[in-house]
Amino acid sequence: MHQLPTPYQAPLSQLWKGRTTAPELGVQYWYQQVQLVDLEKESETEAVPQVALLGYACDAGVRRNKGRVGAAQGPNAIRKQLARLAYHHNSIQVSDYGNLLCADGNLEASQKALSVLTEQLLTQGSFPIVLGGGHDVAYGHFVGIHKALQQKGNSSIGIINFDAHFDLRPVADRPHSGTPFNQILSAHGSTTEYFALGIQPAANSPELFAIAKKKEVNYLFNDACENINYEVVTSKLHPFIERNDALYLTIDLDGFSSAYAPGVSAPSALGFSPAFAVKILNYLMQTQKVVAVDIAELNPRYDRDQCTAKLAAQIVAAVVEGL
Repeated sequence: MHQLPTPYQAPLSQLWKGRTTAPELGVQYWYQQVQLVDLEKESETEAVPQVALLGYACDAGVRRNKGRVGAAQGPNAIRKQLARLAYHHNSIQVSDYGNLLCADGNLEASQKALSVLTEQLLTQGSFPIVLGGGHDVAYGHFVGIHKALQQKGNSSIGIINFDAHFDLRPVADRPHSGTPFNQILSAHGSTTEYFALGIQPAANSPELFAIAKKKEVNYLFNDACENINYEVVTSKLHPFIERNDALYLTIDLDGFSSAYAPGVSAPSALGFSPAFAVKILNYLMQTQKVVAVDIAELNPRYDRDQCTAKLAAQIVAAVVEGL
């Protein structure tokens, strides 16, 4: 493993606990299937997993964006709920690679480490599922995806973001959780397209709509993101998918209604439902173009009965089901 520019936490076995079952039944729950991999212990014998879970335990970008902090605890909260879910994925091998931490608010170092590891995971043939952390996770994750795909030929990448916000703010001083897609499109706009699902007018200023227009961003408002409009939504997504060689999906939990996802950095009463998001997620996974997924903005400090963490865990399971 490369020397990472940020602190690292090995995966914690105490998070992967669940209902005890008879050994002869084999794997019944996620905790029985997931292998723990400590990146600081070199091993030549580790089999390459089909799915790699990696935590981005950083909310420095949320702090810079004047949001309510706590998302650094998101990755482990997701793991705890994922461990207890029944496992139905035909023995797809899943490894947990632990958490990238953020020292002294050094967001840029955490993003750099994430890009390095993402590139390695994709190059070795794994499917990364990154658990955030603030939505600044998207910048580091994308850079790693872009570098890995460049090695296979200069592929065009389509980003699909489930979110109430564009996250297209210009970088005025330092990047934060509201700037990642501006950063990505400014650096890689010639080979990258961006589609945002669930945009809420009240959560995005006129300036952001102007930036979205200038950068030719595709988007649908949250009121269109309902199951009754499934065919309309997929008809909008279809040409976007066709134009791009690979898809990167990023799911900001604040795009969901706070009735389902209260434990986020910026809750919203008017977001979409889990049923809609999972149905669209299944559609996207069926394209066989999705190369990586991340989940952002879980803030366990404000969660209620762990329902947001449970939702995030179900999303991870839905992604794996689609592989």
